[in-house]
Amino acid sequence: MAVTSEHTALKGTQTFGFFALIEAAKTRYTRHRVYRQTVNELSALSGRELADLGLHRSMIRRVAQQAAHEFTAR
Repeated sequence: MAVTSEHTALKGTQTFGFFALIEAAKTRYTRHRVYRQTVNELSALSGRELADLGLHRSMIRRVAQQAAHEFTAR
């Protein structure tokens, strides 16, 4: 009887681990999608438009990383 209980508890842990793995993959995919979209949109702007936003072209990747992280933190 005790062996069955331990086996059942272990099985539930594996299932939870699997779902946690799936959720982590979804989060990574969403973060990457937001990052790429932000980079593409900011890269399409001219230097003057970026300057109006207070950005330099060298800041695009960092701003995109921050945007992706904040989007998935909600």
